[in-house]
Amino acid sequence: QLQLVESGGGSVQAGGSLKLSCVVSRFIYSGDCMGWFRQAPGKEREGVAAITNSGGHIIYADSVKGRFTISQDSAKKMVYLQMNNLKPDDTGMYYCARGALCPVVAGGGPDPSTFGNWGQGTQVTVSS
Repeated sequence: QLQLVESGGGSVQAGGSLKLSCVVSRFIYSGDCMGWFRQAPGKEREGVAAITNSGGHIIYADSVKGRFTISQDSAKKMVYLQMNNLKPDDTGMYYCARGALCPVVAGGGPDPSTFGNWGQGTQVTVSS
């Protein structure tokens, strides 16, 4: 069973930065779609960013374009999400996930329904 463990969350003021990390229990293959998702209280889980094909294909939700950067280090079995210029609306539990596909939903982010392996999440809180 594939396992994913997130870290790096915390509390920051608006305009600040955080870098989330996700360690994967096995080698990340070129066909894996690795994604970051978030869920705020009372809201549905939404896709933030995804990367596949060893970094050759990357997608971002419109709401984070230009502020967030997803990357991966396949040899180290790590996936990262660099978050800059954070806003209060970015607050939520952030999850790392693995899927076999990287479909895009309205809004530009990855479709969470196509991801089958999930981490436990790391909390990000942005204050104004």
